[in-house]
Amino acid sequence: MAESSEGLGTVPEHERILQEIESTDTACVGPTLRSVYDDQPNAHKKFMEKLDACIRNHDKEIEKMCNFHHQGFVDAITELLKVRTDAEKLKVQVTDTNRRFQDAGKEVIVHTEDIIRCRIQQRNITTVVEKLQLCLPVLEMYSKLKEQMSAKRYYSALKTMEQLENVYFPWVSQYRFCQLMIENLPKLREDIKEISMSDLKDFLESIRKHSDKIGETAMKQAQHQKTFSVSLQKQNKMKFGKNIYINHDRISEERNESVLKHSLEEEDENEEEGDEETFENYYRKQRKKQARLVLQPQSNMGYGFPVNRLFDLLFEIRDQYNETLLKKWAGVFRDIFEEDNYSPIPIVNEEEYKIVISKFPFQDPDLEKQSFPKKFPMSQSVPHIYIQVKEFIYASLKFSESLHRSSTEIDDMLRKSTNLLLTRTLSSCLLNLIRKPHIGLTELVQIIINTTHLEQACKYLEDFITNITNISQETVHTTRLYGLSTFKDARHAAEGEIYTKLNQKIDEFVQLADYDWTMSEPDGRASGYLMDLINFLRSIFQVFTHLPGKVAQTACMSACQHLSTSLMQMLLDSELKQISMGAVQQFNLDVIQCELFASSEPVPGFQGDTLQLAFIDLRQLLDLFMVWDWSTYLADYGQPASKYLRVNPNTALTLLEKMKDTSKKNNIFAQFRKNDRDKQKLIETVVKQLRSLVNGMSQHT
Repeated sequence: MAESSEGLGTVPEHERILQEIESTDTACVGPTLRSVYDDQPNAHKKFMEKLDACIRNHDKEIEKMCNFHHQGFVDAITELLKVRTDAEKLKVQVTDTNRRFQDAGKEVIVHTEDIIRCRIQQRNITTVVEKLQLCLPVLEMYSKLKEQMSAKRYYSALKTMEQLENVYFPWVSQYRFCQLMIENLPKLREDIKEISMSDLKDFLESIRKHSDKIGETAMKQAQHQKTFSVSLQKQNKMKFGKNIYINHDRISEERNESVLKHSLEEEDENEEEGDEETFENYYRKQRKKQARLVLQPQSNMGYGFPVNRLFDLLFEIRDQYNETLLKKWAGVFRDIFEEDNYSPIPIVNEEEYKIVISKFPFQDPDLEKQSFPKKFPMSQSVPHIYIQVKEFIYASLKFSESLHRSSTEIDDMLRKSTNLLLTRTLSSCLLNLIRKPHIGLTELVQIIINTTHLEQACKYLEDFITNITNISQETVHTTRLYGLSTFKDARHAAEGEIYTKLNQKIDEFVQLADYDWTMSEPDGRASGYLMDLINFLRSIFQVFTHLPGKVAQTACMSACQHLSTSLMQMLLDSELKQISMGAVQQFNLDVIQCELFASSEPVPGFQGDTLQLAFIDLRQLLDLFMVWDWSTYLADYGQPASKYLRVNPNTALTLLEKMKDTSKKNNIFAQFRKNDRDKQKLIETVVKQLRSLVNGMSQHT
């Protein structure tokens, strides 16, 4: 009775075990089988009998199913055999019809190709005619220009050049011959200019040549008026002889005036033809030289020497002196940057606060209200740089004061020198500092803050120069300081370095990742390297709160995108051959931590889930594998409203093939479980469908 009751109790238990073996996952088979051996001594034998009975029942069901469908299968084969003959006849007829269509269409194809060829030729001829009609006026005008140059009609040639450039060349600028013409026009202009300059020189030489005769005639006229009181007879005799001479001189003078007038007319024409300003300056310069030769003082005069060359030499020395100052201050700036600790200036009492304020013009009502100890936002280099810029202005002023120039000119000199110091020397030192390897993220943030305050201090430097020279900044010709562009460029460079170094730091953390890609179950918590990375990002973004909002937001978005890309590359690495479902689940835990970090608003100012979208590709890919929703993915692929819109078929195929290989090797009890067999078949089916989808995309591309 005891055995029978024991047997009755074990049978339902064995049925439950068989149901669990048929329905549960591979990971739970071990504990289920172990329960068979943990029961009574004969439980294993009874379980095997129950298992054999279950197998026989399944075999009977399979046999019944086969017998039920056998007659239908035989009937289908019979119908196929009947259709086979008709299908062969249809194939022959289709082949014959296709051949006849091909033969009939060959002649049509030949005639069609001839028609197409003729139409192409006709269209090309029409196009050539249109282009030639467009080009002919240009060629005619250029030929006219050559004729005018040969005939020395330079004024007309210049007018023709102007018409070519403004009217005709824009029509045919795309042709090579037009480009050659355009390149040749400056040479023609230069030839006209040289010829006109030669004529002008000849004219000036003729003036120089006839000037003594003109002066001689004028002196004789004056002498004749002084001797006017001589007797009438003697005067008439002298007058007769002199009239001949004077008439001769007048004829000569009139001739000279005619030559001069003609030369002046030619000069005016040449000025209109060529560079008017160049000719005018040359004419004035040559006439001044001639006047100096005429009015040159005697060798025994006291002070008759010009001193312009001496002042020109002094200006050149001033430029060299400024260059020397710029080189000296470049070293000063480098030393200041090397000694800076790149942290806010701490102050513990009012005295220290006043010392900093006396060196650098800083105004912040909020900071003034705070109690001691407190900190200035900039580091020690900012007041030092400001002081050294003022020292440079003093050094430049000492030399300029001795040049005997007006206050306006000295003001302009100082502003230009200061601009060179800011835009060239200080800017170069800042860029070199930003690119140094030992400058980290914290230092780069402080450099951006420093440049902001230095930029704001430029207006105080302008006031400083104004106080020295007594020239108001509202003066029309006052030069402004270019600190805005200098420090803006430095900030942009520092921001770029921040993004680069932040991504490099992320890469260093990601390299520490050590996943067990064949794990059967996840650890239940995120990976250690990822939590360290997230903690690092939180701390560094706390430092970024002192930066402008857009810079911090861009850095945060760039970091999240780079982290997402690195994680995706880790999954798709070609050296990674196998990935288990447990590893995917562990990877999903890490991505969840990344999403939680993005949703925690590490940097204020993002709208909605903008930052979380950086991980959207990873999220949709992992959701697809976690839910195993391949039917939805394949059915909705390419649709705008697809649930897995960001999942690329190539990516999904690569990851699925890695999981397929793992599934084959780890399925020890696959022959006992129907679910495992079905899952393996499903994976193989999805792999085939994805491959066909990928191949179709590549062929379409």
